[in-house]
Amino acid sequence: MADINLGVGGANSATGGYDIDNSLKLEADNSEYLIKTNDAGTNRKTFTVSMWFKRTELANDYMQLWQGGVFGEATRMGFYGGTPKEAIWVDVGGGTGNTGADYRSYSVQVARDTSAWYHIVLAVDTTQSTAADRLKVWLNGDEITTWTNQAIPAQDFQCSLEANIDMTWGAYNSTYYKMCGYIAECHYLDGVAKVQTDFGEYDEDSGIWKPKAYTGTYGGNGCYLNFDDSSNLGADSSGNGNDFTLNNITAADQATDTPTNNFCTWNPLWAYPNTATVGNGGTSSIGGASSVWRGSKGTIGLTNGKWYWEQKANGNDTIVGWQTENVISVTGTNAHNVNDTIALYEAGNYIWLRDETSGRNDTAVSGSYANGQIVGFALDLDSSPQTATFYRNGSAIASNVNIDGLTGKTIFPFTSHYQQTSNANFGGYTNISDAHTNTDENGYGAFVYTPPSGYYAICTKNLAEYG
Repeated sequence: MADINLGVGGANSATGGYDIDNSLKLEADNSEYLIKTNDAGTNRKTFTVSMWFKRTELANDYMQLWQGGVFGEATRMGFYGGTPKEAIWVDVGGGTGNTGADYRSYSVQVARDTSAWYHIVLAVDTTQSTAADRLKVWLNGDEITTWTNQAIPAQDFQCSLEANIDMTWGAYNSTYYKMCGYIAECHYLDGVAKVQTDFGEYDEDSGIWKPKAYTGTYGGNGCYLNFDDSSNLGADSSGNGNDFTLNNITAADQATDTPTNNFCTWNPLWAYPNTATVGNGGTSSIGGASSVWRGSKGTIGLTNGKWYWEQKANGNDTIVGWQTENVISVTGTNAHNVNDTIALYEAGNYIWLRDETSGRNDTAVSGSYANGQIVGFALDLDSSPQTATFYRNGSAIASNVNIDGLTGKTIFPFTSHYQQTSNANFGGYTNISDAHTNTDENGYGAFVYTPPSGYYAICTKNLAEYG
């Protein structure tokens, strides 16, 4: 079976049943988030927030998923910037001028897995006489019960969700606590307290927590954002018409990487000499200014099946291809001198194979690489011998290259570059500006060029069928 490269505490997509078609990509560097001013009548004692999220970058500071209010007394949830870093962070606050009450909780459990989708539910009902019933948080179906710090709001406490304050998804504002990753199935229930099973359920075959359709009420100022309309990504689908304003978000930020079809991205947790910075929904591998090669590896590994993806570089000094798991043999500190790597080396116009026994072997290819061209990979791990075909702008430049040296190993997409940025397209989202409207034969992915017949995007729906 194909290996899903899980990090800490995450969960992967389960196929079958309720499908989520779209998510929204958010990038902190671009200050991308959604915002709306609350109308009158918002219930300040009882509400529920449910959403799915996939992180693509971790932070040294707080990152926010959702917020209502301003200053220190805001009500919000996200990831803690203190200790433990990346813990689930919840504030229930109220008051004005940064002088009000703030009930802050942050969990022992952390959410650091950038390969997986998480589901979080926050339910607040301060009318309850039992303290434990006033604040509940569930992560992937399990209630969080172990907290480094827990503060339960007082009975009948009125939080900051009053009229004329801003509610945001994905940031505090343009300056603070911005989210990097994807969000999907965003529900806000005004005056309604629900539990996790109203939004999700355990898959009966795999035991994985998965989404299900919410069928309850929203309350007057409630909303449901499903991001299905690329021309209006802030549209409220609850029927209330509580649309959100987009901040630096365009139609290009709609993604098909979702909780029910999880796509490969670059893994920022991969420890490696001169690991590259990851950006743009985990699809850009970004080099630094220093004179070293930097590398990135994908979040999903493959042992069998037939797979396709694309990559575009901003300069000639870029290697694009794949390598095996647990690569630790490195010459010096340069991320391009790796063993068990097969790649198209753009500047030199050749394909190389480096392994533990034979070192580096080169195969010349015809044509010249020009900056901005799209390199495609068709990887056949089912054939004997295993083979790879390399494409440049949709045309094969080397077909059925023998890669049997990697038989029996788990293979991950890989890139290395020298002071450059390399943009991948695994199909769920890409920063590549070229039109990408071509899918694989199952209708998954959005590629610049049509994948060859029988080759598929690296996503969990295809892995369940072919991996």
